[in-house]
Amino acid sequence: MNLPKFAGKKKNSVAAPKSPEAVKGSAFDWKLIKRLLGYTKPYRGRFVLVLALTVVSAALSPLIPYVFQYILDKPTLQGNVTGVRNWILISLGLLLARAAIMYVLTYLTGWLGQSVIRDIRVKVFAHITSMKLRFFDRNPVGMLQTRTISDVETLNDIFSEGIAHILEELLTLVFILIVMLATSWKVTLVVLTSVPILLVATYVFKNAVKSAFQGVRKYVSLMNSYLQEHITGMLVIQIFNREKVEYEKFEQLNREHEQANQRSVTAYSIFFPVVEIVTAFAQALLVWYGVGNVLDGALSFGVMVAFLMYINMFFRPIRMLADQFNILQLGMVSAERIFKLLDEQDSIPNEGKLLAPAKGSDLRITFDKVSFAYVEQDYVLRDVSFEVLSGQKVAFVGATGAGKSTIINLLTRFYEINRGKILINDHDIEEYELSELRQLVGLVLQDVFLFSGSVYENITLNHPGISMEQARRAAEVVGADKFIEKLPGGYQYNVQERGATLSAGQRQLIAFARVIAFDPSILILDEATSNIDTESEEMIQAAIDKVLAGRTSIIIAHRLSTIQKADQIMVMEKGQIVESGNHQSLLEQNGIYKRLYTLQFAEAVVA
Repeated sequence: MNLPKFAGKKKNSVAAPKSPEAVKGSAFDWKLIKRLLGYTKPYRGRFVLVLALTVVSAALSPLIPYVFQYILDKPTLQGNVTGVRNWILISLGLLLARAAIMYVLTYLTGWLGQSVIRDIRVKVFAHITSMKLRFFDRNPVGMLQTRTISDVETLNDIFSEGIAHILEELLTLVFILIVMLATSWKVTLVVLTSVPILLVATYVFKNAVKSAFQGVRKYVSLMNSYLQEHITGMLVIQIFNREKVEYEKFEQLNREHEQANQRSVTAYSIFFPVVEIVTAFAQALLVWYGVGNVLDGALSFGVMVAFLMYINMFFRPIRMLADQFNILQLGMVSAERIFKLLDEQDSIPNEGKLLAPAKGSDLRITFDKVSFAYVEQDYVLRDVSFEVLSGQKVAFVGATGAGKSTIINLLTRFYEINRGKILINDHDIEEYELSELRQLVGLVLQDVFLFSGSVYENITLNHPGISMEQARRAAEVVGADKFIEKLPGGYQYNVQERGATLSAGQRQLIAFARVIAFDPSILILDEATSNIDTESEEMIQAAIDKVLAGRTSIIIAHRLSTIQKADQIMVMEKGQIVESGNHQSLLEQNGIYKRLYTLQFAEAVVA
């Protein structure tokens, strides 16, 4: 039966995501720059100091040539040795002052950049952890890593080498141009005749490097995603002898990344010699025009020397601006990607106010005509209704894809339902504050995830309210203490990433100890004993009987032998509950459950 499209308040359609690499950043995207600068508010004092020092540093730049002009035209011509010495000392003082300002500026901009990217990275991580699971279904882990680490790190350049330096270079150009015009507007016009050539070269260079940098960022993200996926799936790659094929794919990605970098290198290798040629051309024009005027007495020798210095100082900011605008563009590409991620509104709405019921209180779970689709119109659950009474043990069985695990995802609000209601003690689960709702539930999955860290940290997940003694008692309940105490360091033993140094059974026992340490009111087991040996299963089953006492529990089971004592067993098929009852009554119905049980029993006999 196909359900009609629901017109309720919740929608679970998943639009095809745009490629994150399609983002085109611009160095002059003022909205992005304004948003980035908003992160400097906690450091407003230092930011203002950076701006002030930037203005002072730019203002000092043209003073050095002016002092040399004065030395040559005044005390030198007058034969005033003392005056020459004093003015040289003044010029040295100006140089030292500017050097000190540059030191402080470099330190402050670096500090500001690191502080801002720390804040942004924490915000990005917090945002990612608040997202629904469907967000992770469509966003590769490697891409999210690139956003959180590499793209955020790139933003540092905007503050340490971007905005402040661009402002300094622009102000330097303005101040130098003002002094040049004030000194001799005719000489200034002669010198500036070469500027249009440089502006054209700068424009071409800027666009070429921008395109290259966008390619670099694109392939960095693709390589991160590729590496994460293939390192995680290394077992599959090796067992099917796909090493050479995957190597060739990665080599191609790496080659395209190299080519993108080479395009930027080519642009730089052409642009900087062009700048040197244009600078030399401007100096040649000055010499051609200036020497005759100096000989005629229309221009002083000091002005001639000062203008030679001004030319170098004028063209250097133009050259640096081209490079810094590309740094800014690269930062804008990363900023746009990061803000696109932060603006994605796929987090779990948390408007609930209710607190979790007290432990040990009566607790009922009700599914009332619940329907759900991961992708619109492709419904996994169809009008599912059932009730789990306080303290009951309810099991769900059925073929793969029948919708068993989806029930858990909806109860814990990993996903939001399309239609119907899910109630705990007659309150919609949306009425509970999200952390309170999840505090009620303890979940043990088939695929146990352990973090790199000690056994103790994996049992407590660094919860400050769970002591070592409580962790030990939780491990003792499930019998995990026996193997933990044999490990080097015991509860301080490092399990490595994903628990690689432990067996599947040991990882499962730690997962059981974890859920017991958190003492939930609802216990959910999702194929929790399917990956362990018979001996471990018997030990866990004995522990489960103790743990389930006084708790409402839901069990997703493949092995029917583990659920025969359940108060109620629900058989699912194609997203609907087609049979329900206890073990004996379902066998008597001679339906799907009886067929599944017979098949498993036959397999056990053959084995």
